[in-house]
Amino acid sequence: MKTILAGVVTVLCVLVVDPGTAQTLRDAAAGLAIAKMHCARCHAVDTDGQSPLSIAPPFRDLHKRYPVESLEEALAEGIVTGHSDMPQFRFEPDEVESLIAFLKTLE
Repeated sequence: MKTILAGVVTVLCVLVVDPGTAQTLRDAAAGLAIAKMHCARCHAVDTDGQSPLSIAPPFRDLHKRYPVESLEEALAEGIVTGHSDMPQFRFEPDEVESLIAFLKTLE
């Protein structure tokens, strides 16, 4: 019953949400999937909890350090950090857009 209700609410929200907002919601959902696949082994990617790797900042805190939009270029060209534990990632433009949309949901 709860699953059906959640599905109905989701459909209603999509129907009343403007197309731009609906696209942002889809991008954010895709960004969460990317973050869970590539980042969650070190970073906390949810709204609570500690990062599995203590030196890896939780994604929910990134906007406190700098505007998350400033990560676009680094995500596309390859993030390089000051420590060797961080693997270098390069994402496609649509993946970058999705990751940024997801990070903005955590602000």
